[in-house]
Amino acid sequence: MQGCMSSMIGNQDIELSKGLRQLKEEHPSLLKQLENLLFTCNRIDANDEREEAFTSLIDQVKAFFHELEPHSEREEGVLFPMMETYIGKEMGPIAVMEYEHDQAKECIGTFLKATNNKSEFTNEEIIKYSHVIKNAYYILVDHFAKEENILFPMAEKLLKVEEKEDLFIRINEIK
Repeated sequence: MQGCMSSMIGNQDIELSKGLRQLKEEHPSLLKQLENLLFTCNRIDANDEREEAFTSLIDQVKAFFHELEPHSEREEGVLFPMMETYIGKEMGPIAVMEYEHDQAKECIGTFLKATNNKSEFTNEEIIKYSHVIKNAYYILVDHFAKEENILFPMAEKLLKVEEKEDLFIRINEIK
């Protein structure tokens, strides 16, 4: 392939195929939940009914993770391997996307493990674990922007028509 990777990305709007459009359209719901998580974390930081807010945060994180997991699997299990054929996986966009997925999952996993089957937390623990979720928030908001502005347009240009059709079918098999 001639040219540099940046030639795959233009500043113009690209109409995404069904599968890529679906992945992008999953982001607003996830982002809304992330905003709610951040709001609750900020309540905790402000000591606004901290214990009640933390109990709410636990429920919110569980619900968010339940929705994030299939979205993540659609990307890691289907889209990323398709793109790896063209751009590799060791460096570049796929490596960055997978690293960010891992970072966000590590934050959420740390939080869920710490809060699983435990009902009482010190103020220090509440603040510590709410900051773990804040970190996941910042990672994922930035991550979704990279996907929408770089990765998905790149995939649209790289993948063949048949691959885009296969992408749509395969991501819809993941529930």
